[in-house]
Amino acid sequence: MNTRDEANRPRILIVEDEAALGLLLTYNLEAEGYLVERCDRGDEAELRLLESPPDLIVLDWMLPGISGIEICRRLRARDATRALPVIMLTARGEEGERIRGLSVGADDYVVKPFSVPELMARVRALLRRASPERIAGRLAAGDIELDRETRRVRRGGREIHLGPTEFRLLDYLLEKPGRIFTRAQLLDAVWGMSAEIDERTVDVHVGRLRRALSRGRETDPIRTVRGAGYGFDEMFGRA
Repeated sequence: MNTRDEANRPRILIVEDEAALGLLLTYNLEAEGYLVERCDRGDEAELRLLESPPDLIVLDWMLPGISGIEICRRLRARDATRALPVIMLTARGEEGERIRGLSVGADDYVVKPFSVPELMARVRALLRRASPERIAGRLAAGDIELDRETRRVRRGGREIHLGPTEFRLLDYLLEKPGRIFTRAQLLDAVWGMSAEIDERTVDVHVGRLRRALSRGRETDPIRTVRGAGYGFDEMFGRA
């Protein structure tokens, strides 16, 4: 990837002292296309933030060196980082602790254990709000275009009318062409981990999406991998 591409990718700092969780978050954020830095101490994070603030910070509450809550307080006290988006991670689920985290300036608050796709969605939402020019408002592959702002989908000159669930499903698949997702992963990402629906519901909505996207002899852009799941064909639209 060239320097210009990297300059256009949002940079995220993860401050988390649980090594396994830090690696998990790093892997998933890099898979989303972000540049990721990680440290496991609050005092180390403080130095990095002073030297070069990222576009967003995922910050654990309890850290060695300096606590996450103190780091957040210091960020909000400086002009250079006052508007830096902060997602606070914590094992504390009590309402009073959530209020405390938000009161010192955290933009969002996620209680462990959490759904990784849900956290990815929160990262995208915060970045879009803070720096809309850094997050794609439009996804395209071949002759299919999806506009996140107007929530419209077109194929060639034809407007495609999708229900809310089919739109979210296409958005998720189109963002990661070539990657195959299990039904459970799609349920988690599109419906949410709390949804009490059967995995076969995914088949129904994939079928609806296929029928809406492809008419006559048009190529079906959705791949089915038997025993694995579904994905958007990375070769769709290529000669």
